[in-house]
Amino acid sequence: MDGHDLLDALRGTTEFESAGDSPQQTASVSRRSPDTIPPDLSGCVTHVTAGNRKMPVLKAMSTTACERNCYYCPFRAGRSAMKRQSFSPDDMAQGFMALYRAGAVEGLFLSSGVIRGGVTSQDTIIDTGAILREQYGFQGYIHLKIMPGAERDQIQAAMRLADRVSVNLEAPNANRLQAIAPVKQFDDELLTRLMWINELRRDSDGRLNASSTTEFVVGPAGEPDVEILSTTDFLYQQAGLARAYYSAFRPVLDTPLENVMATDPTRQLRLYQASFLLRDYGFGLEELPFVDDGNLPLHTDPKRAWAEEHLVHTPLELNTASRRELMRVPGIGAKSAARILRARRANTLRTGSDLRQAGLTNVNRITPYVLLDGRRPNQQPRLF
Repeated sequence: MDGHDLLDALRGTTEFESAGDSPQQTASVSRRSPDTIPPDLSGCVTHVTAGNRKMPVLKAMSTTACERNCYYCPFRAGRSAMKRQSFSPDDMAQGFMALYRAGAVEGLFLSSGVIRGGVTSQDTIIDTGAILREQYGFQGYIHLKIMPGAERDQIQAAMRLADRVSVNLEAPNANRLQAIAPVKQFDDELLTRLMWINELRRDSDGRLNASSTTEFVVGPAGEPDVEILSTTDFLYQQAGLARAYYSAFRPVLDTPLENVMATDPTRQLRLYQASFLLRDYGFGLEELPFVDDGNLPLHTDPKRAWAEEHLVHTPLELNTASRRELMRVPGIGAKSAARILRARRANTLRTGSDLRQAGLTNVNRITPYVLLDGRRPNQQPRLF
């Protein structure tokens, strides 16, 4: 199988998986041979951040056939509108390597439908990864999906091969999952596997370093944001989760949820922003600005909503604030906080010009929430 054959078979089947930072409509970046790259990779390639750059990663499935009947899923059993494709580990590895050598992709995300149980489907995924690593000597990025009900030894084998593994919870708890995927078992098949990944990583003396992620389908089970983010926070704290993905529900024809309203994509964005506050900015779940229905406000990002409540009337003194306090100010992230800490060691910060000289580019966004040497900084008027 060559790369064109693989892409023709995969096209339109992998758009429902969130495996990277910013899915692309086309893959325009080539390492070597732009003339050999198929012109349309829509839905087959995502871009994953590695270090300071993004690399194109092929999204693939060992099979699009599935014996499960999840209500939201385009691959559910009995849905005639979905084309069914299956690939042997040899064919998948061969097709991927053709794309890699052509410069179209630099890594692989491999998932699968469930056929003859999760254990059998997991074997196919592991075998593909083993062929790439051991037969082809591929040393690049591999992300392997962990199937519902996979055995502990299989997870360990996948972690030896992969840079990242993932278990999709789909919903924040067992009751919500029952509403959209009644055959799946939240604790026994899914959550336990995420906990195993963390245990294997922790107990491996550095031999198993694969990071772990999960994904939630947002909306169709009627769950509020506080439930999703409560589970997200638990996984960050107790399961060593590297990242949670959120997929705004889109109704799919010929499924039990085809007439359910699509979820506002803005809600998906707010969940990502709140998730990063929990993971990277030192926020606790109880500090997130949920409204009465347990959801985040859609009209503004959660960090700004928190600041409007806590910092507008009691602004933060930038010359004495800790790093953790600085990162609670809208417009200040890890890099900006480091620049402020470095600049104030040399001189007292007194004006917006001092902040710009320190390397901050969004001073107007910061000024409503801070003090500089005891005074509110003047806000520079917009030119346009």
